[in-house]
Amino acid sequence: MYQMPYVIAEIGCNHKGDIEIAKEMIETAAIFCKVDAVKFQKRCPKELLTKEEYNAPHPVPYNSYGETYGLHREALEFTAEQHKILKEYCEKFKLTYSTSVWDLTSAKEIVELNPKFIKIPSACNLNKPMLEYLCKNFGGEIHLSLGMTTQAEEKSIVDFFKKFDRTKDLVIYACTSGYPVPPEDICLLEVKRLKETFGNEVKAIGFSNHNPGIAFDTVALSLGAQFFERHFTLNRTWKGTDHAASLEPDGMRRVARDLRNTFKALTYKSKEILDIEEVQRKKLKHIVEWN
Repeated sequence: MYQMPYVIAEIGCNHKGDIEIAKEMIETAAIFCKVDAVKFQKRCPKELLTKEEYNAPHPVPYNSYGETYGLHREALEFTAEQHKILKEYCEKFKLTYSTSVWDLTSAKEIVELNPKFIKIPSACNLNKPMLEYLCKNFGGEIHLSLGMTTQAEEKSIVDFFKKFDRTKDLVIYACTSGYPVPPEDICLLEVKRLKETFGNEVKAIGFSNHNPGIAFDTVALSLGAQFFERHFTLNRTWKGTDHAASLEPDGMRRVARDLRNTFKALTYKSKEILDIEEVQRKKLKHIVEWN
């Protein structure tokens, strides 16, 4: 049985550290793209990075917003108070607010905002202290991506949530961690595998797609995905790592539209001759008697 698709525009850090750009992206995602939710990211760079990583240069200097990678990450961060403002701004447009959390400090800050769901990125899905904190202290849904993750690790993650009786709130996403991902590495059948392996244990299966096109999400729906996450930007030429793997507003609008239309289409005929066919049958159908 197919479920109504839930579409998430991941703003991430594509706001360039400017809260006014973030608000414009929220408004565009709600009014023009008609998605269900937007998602940001929250990091505590000094907790997440080693001293060496913090002080190292950005691996792609053109994309950097600071002299070091740590300062680059700091420049793109919003405070907990700014996230509260963004959540309230989402609510103004009847849009669900969410955030990916990358460390325990960030998880604690976002739990205080009590969003509908919190996301665990692929890079952090084995951070057990953070997962345990969320299982014990956050009552909403926990969404978790499975990029860069072995099948044994997938099982250990689901088993971990079972231990806390939280699988009923767990959404796991098929994902390839590349930016952008070429078609041959999307591996759509991973959606089917996750559905067959964990579909009876978790709340739902999602698809986190980092391909810049819009052809694959509807296929993932037909394979059993219910939640769809796409990186979102206002301009794919902006400075930053994620813009090239993101959709601009019209692409995001089309993905949301096509997913909902495909959901409507994934049915059997309700009767042998549909009402829409009756007129055409009378007009066009040539029935020759059979012996």
